[in-house]
Amino acid sequence: MFSSTRKILILATVTVGLGALSGNAFAETKWQKDHPRRTEVNHRLANQNRRIHNDVKDGTLSKAQAGKLHHEDHQVRQEERDMASQDGGHITKTDQRALNQQENGISGQIPPR
Repeated sequence: MFSSTRKILILATVTVGLGALSGNAFAETKWQKDHPRRTEVNHRLANQNRRIHNDVKDGTLSKAQAGKLHHEDHQVRQEERDMASQDGGHITKTDQRALNQQENGISGQIPPR
């Protein structure tokens, strides 16, 4: 009896856990499907943010330099939001190209690994 109750509880826990995971995965996939250009731009910004933090940690960038780069990234992120608000939540290929050029400029200021 104890064994069957325990199995049911374990099964219920696993089912709830998988349901929660699939819900999160669906939401992420839905966003990526509906906003692939925004997703790509935001992933690049997040990656650059990690690179900046890592370079501050290992002393390659000063906090002042990192602050300047974070400020530039913030401006690109705000511009991405502004562009999306003008196009029903999406950004155009031209918008993406402009944002990528700005990100390339910022990325070039981050020391290579």
